Amino acid sequence: MSQQQYYYRPEPSKRNAKPVHAAKRARRGRRRVAIIGGALAAVIILGALGVYGYARFKFAEITKLAVGNLDTINASQPINILLVGNNSRAVLNGKQANSFGTGSQVGGARSDVTMIAHLDPKTRSVTLVSIPRDLFLPIPGSNNLNRVDSALNFGPSMLVKTIEQDLGIPINHYVELNFDTFQSVVTALGGINMYFPYQLKDAYSGLNITHTGCLHLNGFQALAVVRARHLQYSQNGVTWHYDPLGDLSRIVRDHEFLRVLAAQVKAQGISNPVTLNSVLSAIEPYLGLDKSFTLNELVSLATTYRHVNPNTIKTATLPVALENNYVYLGANYGDVVFAAQPQDWTILQQYLGMQTPSIARSSITVSVANGTGAYLQATDTAGALRKLGYKIGTVGNTTIQGSNLETVVRYTPGHLAMAEKVMSDLSGAVVMSQGPTTGGAPVEVITGNGLSVATPAVPSAPSSNTGQTAAPATTQQTATSSAAKATTPSVNNPITLPATSSNMPLQPWDPRACPA
Repeated sequence: MSQQQYYYRPEPSKRNAKPVHAAKRARRGRRRVAIIGGALAAVIILGALGVYGYARFKFAEITKLAVGNLDTINASQPINILLVGNNSRAVLNGKQANSFGTGSQVGGARSDVTMIAHLDPKTRSVTLVSIPRDLFLPIPGSNNLNRVDSALNFGPSMLVKTIEQDLGIPINHYVELNFDTFQSVVTALGGINMYFPYQLKDAYSGLNITHTGCLHLNGFQALAVVRARHLQYSQNGVTWHYDPLGDLSRIVRDHEFLRVLAAQVKAQGISNPVTLNSVLSAIEPYLGLDKSFTLNELVSLATTYRHVNPNTIKTATLPVALENNYVYLGANYGDVVFAAQPQDWTILQQYLGMQTPSIARSSITVSVANGTGAYLQATDTAGALRKLGYKIGTVGNTTIQGSNLETVVRYTPGHLAMAEKVMSDLSGAVVMSQGPTTGGAPVEVITGNGLSVATPAVPSAPSSNTGQTAAPATTQQTATSSAAKATTPSVNNPITLPATSSNMPLQPWDPRACPA
């Protein structure tokens, strides 16, 4: 992967995109929709279900979903809630389908918004980690990879399984909201105010902001803001520029929008029974909760986190490496993103409280398969892992599936912790996958491009009889494979893959909360 690959480039047909009138905007609405529905659902659930009797009535009207693969947890432990914005058209009525397309016109379902809400009862804090919709991951039950948002085509259980098995994130509950409900919620609140430093437009979402300053948005306009993945901005209305990071920039804007919306729900919706009822009524038809999510648990969460200030909620996006016009198994997938280690694992530790398993490397047997065809890559990788203390099983080759590939740490059922330990010693585009391995090893590394393996630190020199302090430990770095052009970082200072920031700031042109 070359450095210039780490930026989205707008497709040629989008470079000259112009604002569209209402009829064209309706047709464009059939394209993929990006919203913050799942996060919005969390805001409403955690903020609005304060009256038990009223909550029981509303809870009975919420759709209960059969979601498998969820981790059970007790009340004293932190909870991870998977928040999903489902862009399926299957549930839309006739009027809505005119704007966004019918289920037959836009088939399937995609999790255009996927967030993990981490609720810690000890600190009574909430953190949000967004997973980019184009993150390329192994799909459980197959040997192939695809975008994470496509996993929802196989149902919520598959999306949960993909996130748990490939990223190691335990999911305790599932919350889903269809995209069109978002408009109704904002409308029920009487609109929302946001500050626009620049003029903005997006021909694909229908966004067309012709004025700057603090503006009042109705439901449709607000939806256009959070859907915008092909954003253009201008200071004079004449010269227009493209936001180069597409969906990743949209995630940052959605985090800001969520703060603004949550503040308005908290200030207006909860205190006004009429508004509260309107907001909940707008959500109910399209809100789905996993069947294990009980009313008592919801009320407990509302009680525990009712004082959370939306402005203090820490948010992050998994760092990723961008791949333009990615070809995999002979098909062009367009622009996708790869996982980036060790940056991703660092974010999961900081925001979701995950820890590297304390397993002795000597207790783990690892097989290595060359997935790129690079000369001696499997042999060199196995040698580097052996130096770290791992036992090495079979070393060989496997089918090459593309020209630029992620490294996959595959593990057999029950050995996720071992896989996480191995992954913690790897750098580059590295993901995990549960499935069969070769040679009977519990863990197998299928090498990708640009893979780096950590090397152990050189032991400190023994102290002399003079009482002088021993010299500090140093590290030795060698190449895992000259053909792979990868170097091996030290355990404590790994080489990082060039990737996006986990906390990209709002850009000067991005909308934000109105000044006080």
